[in-house]
Amino acid sequence: MTDKLTVSVLGTGIMGAAMARNLARAGHTVRVWNRTRAKAEPLAAEGAHLAESPEQAVRDADVVLTMLYDGPAALDTMREAAPALRPGTAWVQSTTAGIESLGTLAAFAREHGLAFYDAPVLGTRQPAEAGQLTVLAAGPAEGRDRVTPVFDAVGARTVWAGEDGAAGAATRLKLVANSWVLAATAAAGEALALAKALDVDPHGFFDLIAGGPLDMGYLRAKSDLVLDGRLTPPQFAVSTAAKDARLIVRAGADHGVRLDVAEAAAARLERAAAQGHADEDMAAAYFASFDDTPSA
Repeated sequence: MTDKLTVSVLGTGIMGAAMARNLARAGHTVRVWNRTRAKAEPLAAEGAHLAESPEQAVRDADVVLTMLYDGPAALDTMREAAPALRPGTAWVQSTTAGIESLGTLAAFAREHGLAFYDAPVLGTRQPAEAGQLTVLAAGPAEGRDRVTPVFDAVGARTVWAGEDGAAGAATRLKLVANSWVLAATAAAGEALALAKALDVDPHGFFDLIAGGPLDMGYLRAKSDLVLDGRLTPPQFAVSTAAKDARLIVRAGADHGVRLDVAEAAAARLERAAAQGHADEDMAAAYFASFDDTPSA
C-alpha cells in the first residue's frame, strides 16, 4: 500500500487545523470540513481541499480523522457523512470524547464497516503545529499500516494502548494524563493569585524553586502566559479544558473514585469562562480566583 493517502479531517479548530496542515505537508491528499467554514478556509492555501459537507469530505477517503468538540459532536458529524462512507475505511477518532461516548462511536463504526481507531492526542497548539503531538492509539493491528502514515505526519510518537478501539484504552490513558495537566494548571493559577494577593513577586517564587524538585517547565510556561498577557490565541482553550475536566470527573465517579482536584479544576475553568475567558488559554483559570478581573 502506498503511504500517500486521501485523508478527511472533520473539525478544523486549533488541533484539527494543525493536523490537516501537517498531513498536507507530508504529501497526503487532505480534505477538510468544519461547521464554521471560516475556520477551514485558510487551509486551502496549504493544499487542503475544502468540502461543503462531511459527506463530501469523506467520499473515497482512505482515512477519516475526527477532531471535534466532544463525543456527541463526533457522532453527529459522522452521521452526516454516513452516505459516503465506504466499508473498510479507517476512522481515526481523535476527539477527546470520554469513556461514555466510546461505545456509541464504536457501534457506529461497526454498523458502517469502519476500522475504528480510538486515537486522542497529547499536546496543545504549538506541538500540533510542529507535528510533534503524542498519539495515543488503540485499534486493530490489521490495518495499522494505513493509519501509521497519518500518525507519523501529526505526531512525534505513537503509543499503542491496545487492539480494540471500543475498549477505550487510549481514551482512558488520555484522561489520566489530562487530569495531571488540569491539576497543574489549576495549581499554577492559584499560586500566582496568592502571590498577587500577598504582594509577593511571582518571580521570587520561581527563583525559590529553581532547579529543585518543585520546579516545573509547565508551571513557568503557563505562568508566563498570564504574566505577559499572552492568553490568545490559546494553546488549549478554557472552554475545552472545562469539558475535559468534566469528562475526567465523570469517569472517576463511574469507576468509584472521587476526584476532588479535577472537580475543583472544572469549577475554576467554568467560572473563568463565565467571566469572559472561554476562548483564552486555559491558564486564564487564574482569573477565577478573583471576583473582579484583575491585571496579572
